[in-house]
Amino acid sequence: MASYDAQLNNNSDRSVRQYADLDLFFGRKSSDRDVNEVTDVQAVKRSIRNLILLNTYEKPFHPEIASGVRDMLFELMTPVTAAILARQVQNVIENFEPRARLVGVRAIPDFDKNSYDVSVEFYVVNAPTELVELTLFLERLR
Repeated sequence: MASYDAQLNNNSDRSVRQYADLDLFFGRKSSDRDVNEVTDVQAVKRSIRNLILLNTYEKPFHPEIASGVRDMLFELMTPVTAAILARQVQNVIENFEPRARLVGVRAIPDFDKNSYDVSVEFYVVNAPTELVELTLFLERLR
């Protein structure tokens, strides 16, 4: 069975509404040299990644939008810390990303690299039949 990539099939006829965001990597279109846009699944995945990596007071005029992940990366690596980290990721997605219906969040500590592998599974509201998985590698930087 061939693998199915949700990013390649963004323009679906079944979608009632198509989500579109600006490409924050600022890639340019070749036709008019304007900034690319990302749509549907890719837009929601990037939004969730940005929410998880957002720190307190980084979003102007909205200090409440933050995940608190950076604070947890400097705590001792225990299974309890991994569970708290997963819960913080779950809270920020449920509270601030209405386009995603969250299924589950797993944070697996990697003791050798002093980091966490965070896996987020969700459905996009417009495409509820395909499960999307986003994997992030979180480590502390000094």
